[in-house]
Amino acid sequence: MYQASTPRFAAMLRNLSTLIDKADAHWAAKKIEPAAITTARLYPDMFPFTRQVQIACDTAKGAVARLAGAEVPKHEDTEQSFAELKARIAKTLDFIESIGAGKIDGSEEKEIVLQMRSGERRLKGMQYLLGSAYPNFYFHVTTAYNILRHNGVEIGKTDFLGKP
Repeated sequence: MYQASTPRFAAMLRNLSTLIDKADAHWAAKKIEPAAITTARLYPDMFPFTRQVQIACDTAKGAVARLAGAEVPKHEDTEQSFAELKARIAKTLDFIESIGAGKIDGSEEKEIVLQMRSGERRLKGMQYLLGSAYPNFYFHVTTAYNILRHNGVEIGKTDFLGKP
């Protein structure tokens, strides 16, 4: 369970941080205010770029904490700049990488209780990781990527996936 969680989340969060670096360089070269991208959305009813990054971080730290039986750290959603978003990613990486494999391995059948708007949801560890945490995490990382790409940042699939 550890190998299926922490290293996967960490790799994609590092890729997301690199995407933000490329966005920052792109906007600096074009002399465009970065808020034009940090507040950008793909559609009016979707969250902006900043919120996509925040939710990706929240999903990663929440999944690792729940699988380990640890308290989920609370991060205020105040980031507005590229630097602040990168700091949030770094803070998330510090947390998830501080949880050792011994606390996560064996959590396949552990009951995970989620408090959702629609009510309480109970899942086993593996079901939670593969059927809830992963899809949510990748949805928000992908949407962040798509917002950047849609707004002209020159990135591609290799930037999203990172180097193996």
